[in-house]
Amino acid sequence: MRIDRFIATQTPYSRKAVKGLLKAQRVWVDGKPIRKAGTLIDPQTAQVTLDREPLVFRERVILVMHKPKGVVCATSDGLYETALDLAPAAFRHRDLKIVGRLDVDTTGLLLLTDDGELLHRLTHPRRHVAKVYHATYSGTLDDQAVAAFKAGITLKDGTTCRPAVLKLPTEGSAEITIHEGRYHQVKRMVAACGARVTTLHRNKIGELVLDPELLPGQSRELTPDEESALLKPLA
Repeated sequence: MRIDRFIATQTPYSRKAVKGLLKAQRVWVDGKPIRKAGTLIDPQTAQVTLDREPLVFRERVILVMHKPKGVVCATSDGLYETALDLAPAAFRHRDLKIVGRLDVDTTGLLLLTDDGELLHRLTHPRRHVAKVYHATYSGTLDDQAVAAFKAGITLKDGTTCRPAVLKLPTEGSAEITIHEGRYHQVKRMVAACGARVTTLHRNKIGELVLDPELLPGQSRELTPDEESALLKPLA
């Protein structure tokens, strides 16, 4: 990998700005200053420093976020704050993408990554990655609704959803597991059964569970164990 590309992908500096860093001898590789932007290095083994601070190579970044209410899953929005706006500044140069979508009033587990292949694997319908939600609702959901979810609900527009799991632990609350991500899907499925979702929170994707210590609006990199849990259904 070229040294200018390495630095541009690991720091907020643009490729053009990196040339200035190299010219000023602020970049060192294996204990020696590097001035040529085209210098090739092995990103896995080279010891690269910028202003004497080591740069740790990250081939990809996966962030887990506790999405709060009132935040949209979009690149930009003229009305609402976006999930990308909440991402830590240290990672905003990584061209992060949102994995799937949560409605503006839906809270919970959200993933952001700059790994396009992983994004595709997590969101492709054929992967059948389970997503688990906790909902509160008004109206009535009963055994008939449970059976309808299991069979695959047909929405008002004629769309047939894949079989899903509806659990009713207490009156007015539900745990819902789906394996796809259609527009407002959980809300529309509940509405098709004659009830209305009042709050919705996603707490699990695949085997990855939202960290209870992660407060709304906070995000961080996945731990190795969390990344293994996330990738387990994709193997």
